[in-house]
Amino acid sequence: MRLATWNVNSVVARLPRLVEWIAATTPDVLCLQETKIADAAFPRAEIEALGYELALNGDGRWNGVAIISRVGLENVTRSFDREPGFPGVESRALSATCGGLRVWSIYVPNGRTLDSEHYTYKLEWLRALLEALRVEKSRAFPLVVCGDFNIAPADDDVWDPAAFVGSTHVSVPEREAFASLVGLGLDDIHPRAMKGRPFTYWDYRAGMFHQGNGMRIDLVLMDHAAAARITDAYIDREARKGKGPSDHAPVVIDLDQPAR
Repeated sequence: MRLATWNVNSVVARLPRLVEWIAATTPDVLCLQETKIADAAFPRAEIEALGYELALNGDGRWNGVAIISRVGLENVTRSFDREPGFPGVESRALSATCGGLRVWSIYVPNGRTLDSEHYTYKLEWLRALLEALRVEKSRAFPLVVCGDFNIAPADDDVWDPAAFVGSTHVSVPEREAFASLVGLGLDDIHPRAMKGRPFTYWDYRAGMFHQGNGMRIDLVLMDHAAAARITDAYIDREARKGKGPSDHAPVVIDLDQPAR
């Protein structure tokens, strides 16, 4: 079974690349973030033509998440219990049962700056997510949480820790919130890099990608039992190259558990 997650930074802008990547990589389940499109406008036909079902949570302005599956799509849930908003609840969470796994696609708030109301919102959102996942973890299916966490869990997950002092994504409260998620009994899967360090995001500006100045913020958390079935995990750095890429690369996880 092949599971993947990718912040595409606009389905509309990335559609030809997305379709080509799906056809070439053939994930059984693909979680998307920053779809930036309303559910009614999502290009369903192009994805369904490849043999996939879709679950969507998007309002057409910012954010937006999706789960694309060819191994079933059941018990779809948009948002989660007591999810905070800014001020209203945003399109940041979606879950479904796919091929024997309970899969979440999430897009954690950015936080902006440490003195921003958006940072407070980010921490509140993560606290609410923790409680929602605590309930989800107690249920029958193995749990997988994929997406753009907007957190680099450790100093090794940024190109230069000194460059991030006083910034979001690396602050102690954010990392503690992430550690609490792992503490539910989940593994933070560390994929291999095709080249360089195992980063998943590189800013468009100042040639950051070509300099290797990135971050590992697109993460996969997985139940211990499911994680033990991993046969490979990699970051598809090639998808970050070329004309008009997303600023994020897909993360791909292969399991020996057969898709069903």
